[in-house]
Amino acid sequence: MIRIVRSPSGVQVDPTGKLAGRGAYLHNLRSCWERGLKGTLAGALKCEFTIEERERLIAFAASMPDGELA
Repeated sequence: MIRIVRSPSGVQVDPTGKLAGRGAYLHNLRSCWERGLKGTLAGALKCEFTIEERERLIAFAASMPDGELA
């Protein structure tokens, strides 16, 4: 599971899982990130993504392996 955090400095991937702020978790599969970026992730973080944040998260998701959860 990979943590994404919303903090005063914006939304970012939290590889340590220790950054302060409102967090949400996604599996390390591209399909989970694609579903999350359609709106459920923003809802969990209670925010709207800026264009830069969305692009950064999409770029990170592109590095994830393809696949579906069983």
